[in-house]
Amino acid sequence: MKKKEEIPYYLLILGLFIIDQLTKFLIQRNLPLLGRLKVIPGFFSLTHIHNRGAIFGFFAQSSNSVIQIGLAAASFLALGFVVYYFVRTPASERILKIALTLILAGALGNLTDRLLRGYVVDFLDFYVGRWHWPNFNLADSCISIGAIILIFTFFISEKSEKEPD
Repeated sequence: MKKKEEIPYYLLILGLFIIDQLTKFLIQRNLPLLGRLKVIPGFFSLTHIHNRGAIFGFFAQSSNSVIQIGLAAASFLALGFVVYYFVRTPASERILKIALTLILAGALGNLTDRLLRGYVVDFLDFYVGRWHWPNFNLADSCISIGAIILIFTFFISEKSEKEPD
């Protein structure tokens, strides 16, 4: 495919990365650590936390440096894997390319946080009563949505390969 057809995907990565970093900057600047701003009472708040763990706070309570180094190494490996497939996927495979674009944008956003701050800024807090979904950010959303699209893409392609003509 022509390089020109790839430009929108690179612009989307850049745009999502900038929005992710901007929202994290605004939260850090305007909401103290552990501060909470109720947006929709009983359902959604902005709550500023520092996540030293993985997506949705997995391993966040661990102070073990081996786990922290392991998370950073896993992030680099995953990023390398996604970059490899992103570059090899033609622009004509739009759904797959969009899924990889979202994952790449999210991975870059959170990896930037880890490298610059040593933690990821999370602030989106959804809850019902006492039940809270783990806090997350735009980068986490991009990774999750991209992964869901990727899974559906593989299921659809497997199903169409099994169906007789």
